[in-house]
Amino acid sequence: MSDTPKSVALVTGGNRGIGLAIAHSLKAHGHDVVVTYRSGQAPSGFKAVSMDVTSTESVDKAFEIIEEQWGIPEIIVANAGITRDTLVLRMSEAEFEEVINANLTGAFRTAKRATKGLLKLKRGRLIFIGSVVGSVGAAGQVNYSASKAGLVGMARSFARELGSRGITANVVAPGFVETDMTADLDDKRRGEIAAAVPLGRFCTADEIAEVVTFIASPQASYITGAIIPVDGGLGMGH
Repeated sequence: MSDTPKSVALVTGGNRGIGLAIAHSLKAHGHDVVVTYRSGQAPSGFKAVSMDVTSTESVDKAFEIIEEQWGIPEIIVANAGITRDTLVLRMSEAEFEEVINANLTGAFRTAKRATKGLLKLKRGRLIFIGSVVGSVGAAGQVNYSASKAGLVGMARSFARELGSRGITANVVAPGFVETDMTADLDDKRRGEIAAAVPLGRFCTADEIAEVVTFIASPQASYITGAIIPVDGGLGMGH
């Protein structure tokens, strides 16, 4: 891992929520941050490129633009993802496959394409944004939980395959986070969720972002194949 402060960091789905918080944190720590977005607008203050992680063609095109204009991304944060929550008896195969394609296969497309550059650099960080539900499960989230659980096996396989080249692969696994999505929950449900968390509250996007920034740093050079929970103790022991 280079000590130069201007290493290029790529954050997929970096135009809002957790991804945007990660982008701000990495930028504050001296990285040259590029964010990807599929819909909406690119956030101000960042280099940005359109990327749809469900399309190999879109991923390849975005990386070509990034590498040509700003250099090889050394830090890859695979954050882009979707939810299609519903109870399993109502969940269609299409809803299951759509979430797997975006959250798991999308992360694979991104990491596989990034690996070409990382092997040239002989260093790098692959950081996958998982979830506590990947370990403990959640009612109404069979598809989402499966996609996040899959990231663990994938990251650990990347870690074993690429470790000799100075490339680490880890999963940062948040719990319940203060986002636009959780803001829609009613007070009763929010209270029930918070009560299940040993720390008694939701996580902030900034708390996740700071952990990601640490994993991207030289100080974390000997951490690979790990699940780093940022869940207030919700998934303790899993």
